[in-house]
Amino acid sequence: MTEAAAAPNDQETMAPLRGIKLVLLTLAMGLATFMEVLDISIVNVSVHTIAGDMGVSTSEGTWAISAYALSSAIAQPLTGWLARRFGEVRLFCTSISLFIVFSALCGLAHSMIMLVICRLLQGAVSGPLVPLTQTLLLKNYPAEKRSMAIGLWAMTVVVAPICGPILGGWLTDNYSWPWIFYINIPVGILSLVLSLWLLRGRESKTTRVPVDVVGLGLLIVGVGALQFMLDNGNDHDWFASPMILTLGIVALVGITFLVAWVLMHRRPVVNLRLFGQRNFAIGTLCLSLGMFAFFGNTVITPNWVQQVMGYNATWAGLAVAPIGVLALFMSPLVGRFQSHFDLRILVTFGFAVFAFTSFWAAGLNNQIAFGELAMPRFVMGAGVAFFFVPINQIIFAGLSDDQIADASGLSNFCRTLATSISTAVSVTLYDHRSIYHHARLSESVVPGSPATEHYMDQLGTLGLQDQRAYATLNEVVNTQAATMAFNDVLWLFGIIFVITIGLIWLARPPFPSGGPMH
Repeated sequence: MTEAAAAPNDQETMAPLRGIKLVLLTLAMGLATFMEVLDISIVNVSVHTIAGDMGVSTSEGTWAISAYALSSAIAQPLTGWLARRFGEVRLFCTSISLFIVFSALCGLAHSMIMLVICRLLQGAVSGPLVPLTQTLLLKNYPAEKRSMAIGLWAMTVVVAPICGPILGGWLTDNYSWPWIFYINIPVGILSLVLSLWLLRGRESKTTRVPVDVVGLGLLIVGVGALQFMLDNGNDHDWFASPMILTLGIVALVGITFLVAWVLMHRRPVVNLRLFGQRNFAIGTLCLSLGMFAFFGNTVITPNWVQQVMGYNATWAGLAVAPIGVLALFMSPLVGRFQSHFDLRILVTFGFAVFAFTSFWAAGLNNQIAFGELAMPRFVMGAGVAFFFVPINQIIFAGLSDDQIADASGLSNFCRTLATSISTAVSVTLYDHRSIYHHARLSESVVPGSPATEHYMDQLGTLGLQDQRAYATLNEVVNTQAATMAFNDVLWLFGIIFVITIGLIWLARPPFPSGGPMH
């Protein structure tokens, strides 16, 4: 790694990569991004198997998910500070090397404690990977092709979480759960080798900035408490639990003091002053709201199809997978041609597609075929390309090259935090609305009512009597209540997308096609 991080150079004066080297750099960064984002969701469908093998409850097994999300969320906003201190190339190569090591240790873990510790460490070293892949692509691409670089990067960030549950379920079912971690080893090695070769002598300038101990401590405490609260709130009935209430207070106090501290500190650990840049603030806000509603849709759809339609984990993953098809093909095209349009128009179209497909899916019922379920998700893929690619261009508009790492780390932190909040909120809303609709529907299902007696008579002709008949009737009510709750949550997401359409027009042109301004 020392060879790749030789004497620091001013990347602004270096010629960008071209030809096959540019293609290979894109592959290296894409593999690193895909690998890191994939690990956020690949464990989700394997929790039951892992918990069983470790001899712990499923609730304890979810710590393998929470540990990674918690440490990654803390590390992401530190990317800019770490890059200035150690250099972008050196930090990237070190992060990916350690990610490979900790992935192997996760697969070798023989106890839940060891797995959780390894996942914490894996998440901590993964935090800088996604922001740095974005940064290194922008700095080494020709100025006229930077928009396409963002498109290619966005494609992997969006598609990877969708592939995670499908790949995780397949590896667990056909091999064993450690392979969801072992798969990172060859992918990571290939990305590392290519990066060491292609980025040799392209290290960024480094400065020996002092460690902001107070800011770092507040970041760890505040963000760590918030992430842990979001991961476990629904399982503990939120603020009815003293633990969740305490975590909420700690998060509020920690983050409040963090904001005050970094705004007063001359060399803060997190550069929140970037929010003083109008386009960065508006772009990051729209990115966060868009990812909140988009990811929430991706979370509750598998829950609903498994609970109501009897899908297994693999088919539940396939139900949301069609969103990746159009996103995969259209993201590079949008990146290539977006310089010919006002980016706010493109983002507006993306949000409009999201809103339309959310309202469309909100009209589904539990009698639909797989194709009817998958079609709104397929169309939504077009919205992904028109939302995620231009929004990143807006975020970086007006920033200098030495602000890219800070901006990338902070915007990706907001994106990650939005998905965590989305998971917590969408699952909680789905559960609460299911209970509400079950109570309302049950008011009409009473002995003696004509409709109830008619349905019970029909069940009787099928051989279902007394308790069995009432159990069947209750299951029907549960199914309809869950479907109505699913529709309610999708309506909410559709409304959020409509609101975000108005917000994006607060961004101010110009949005240079070459990426950050020099």
